[in-house]
Amino acid sequence: AIWGDVVRAGVVDKPWAARAGIGVRGKHPNRASRDFGSGLVVAEVFTTLDLAPDRPQDETKTYHCGSCDKCLCACPTDALPEPYRIDPGRCVSYLTIEHKGDIPSDLMAAMGNRVYGCDDCLAVCPWNKFQRPGGIEQLRPRAELSMPRLADLVKLEDADFRAFFSGTPIKRTGRDRFVRNVLIAIGNSGDQGLLAQARALTGDPSPVVARAARWAVDRLQKAGVSATGV
Repeated sequence: AIWGDVVRAGVVDKPWAARAGIGVRGKHPNRASRDFGSGLVVAEVFTTLDLAPDRPQDETKTYHCGSCDKCLCACPTDALPEPYRIDPGRCVSYLTIEHKGDIPSDLMAAMGNRVYGCDDCLAVCPWNKFQRPGGIEQLRPRAELSMPRLADLVKLEDADFRAFFSGTPIKRTGRDRFVRNVLIAIGNSGDQGLLAQARALTGDPSPVVARAARWAVDRLQKAGVSATGV
């Protein structure tokens, strides 16, 4: 019965990781491991094998992180209002990957140049001193996806987007959401050289892209005026 309930409700990674003894709950509040730091990729294997269970983690303990609040301070959109709790509606990972519509202007301004996800809270975690390089080749970064230029990404049409991100999780966001995110990064860049490209998308067939483009144009124009003092 329990497996039927799991399948119907979906698999929630972190509670199952706790039951399997993988890491502890950080204030971020993702899993943090004494062996692997905060850079954990959690997966599940369903089997009928009779395996000896691991010792579950005691999630009632809060001393694992001590007084450290680096993750809370690092969040660019204040999505971590208190330890061990996240406001998903403000999380950049949710906004750039899962959120399908327009993003509130105050959150767009705080997103900086993040176009797909955000690991700031994980990156500053002191538990990362225990990290070791992974050995799974499929998880290594692709060279062409290292530091891509906003000027190139914003020009992607649907077919180009699908081809460029084939075989990556980015593909599931779809071209429209991704280009929306790129336009937000352009608006935050202050780069007047990108103004024409943002303006070209103000009439995009996708409403979410067109609105992000208009926001980017307005933000760049204001940044230009501020820089010149005109």
